[in-house]
Amino acid sequence: MMNKIYPRRGDKQTVYLNTVVKDPSIEIGDYTIYNDPVSDPILFEQNNVLYHYPINHERLVIGKFCSIACGTKFLFNCANHTLKSLSTYTFPLFHEEWDLEKSDMATAWDNKGNIIIGNDVWIGYEAVIMAGVNIGDGAIIASHAVVTKNVAPYTIVGGVPASPIRKRFDDDIIQKLEILKWWNWPTCKIRKNLHHIINGNIDELLKAGKNEY
Repeated sequence: MMNKIYPRRGDKQTVYLNTVVKDPSIEIGDYTIYNDPVSDPILFEQNNVLYHYPINHERLVIGKFCSIACGTKFLFNCANHTLKSLSTYTFPLFHEEWDLEKSDMATAWDNKGNIIIGNDVWIGYEAVIMAGVNIGDGAIIASHAVVTKNVAPYTIVGGVPASPIRKRFDDDIIQKLEILKWWNWPTCKIRKNLHHIINGNIDELLKAGKNEY
């Protein structure tokens, strides 16, 4: 577990998320960063993870080495007023006012499940990720996108609702990266091979992957 909050000296706008998030139902991988020049990024859990109430037992899982831009929102199931009712008003939520059973409160919304974000994902400025969405490794979410469906690995999506724009690499390289999973390497091995990652040298990175260190 990391204990360093700020990746850069003198920069209080960027944090390593897993050092500031305390909710056990939110899991953040090492080196994943959140940048916020508008609000205190330490308040990510309060300002960016919304409608995330214990009654649903839902989880937010974000992998390693992700980059999350200012204003990104993760909207959980309590934001999804049920479409099974003849009214969009959440009567069961206000059970005391309407003499309803408290045990039926969760019927006020449709439960679509957890939000799962892979590794090395870049989420752009003020993007919105809806409940039940899975985003694959290496994906990019464009600024202001509203993601309502799963995103395949290494795919760029954008728009409202978000749709695929293009893949980052050809299928062969994507398959190799998914097998390689460099983000799970020991930090010393990543550091040693960082120039291959930065310069896009997939063949050299594959060779490094076959070595222990």
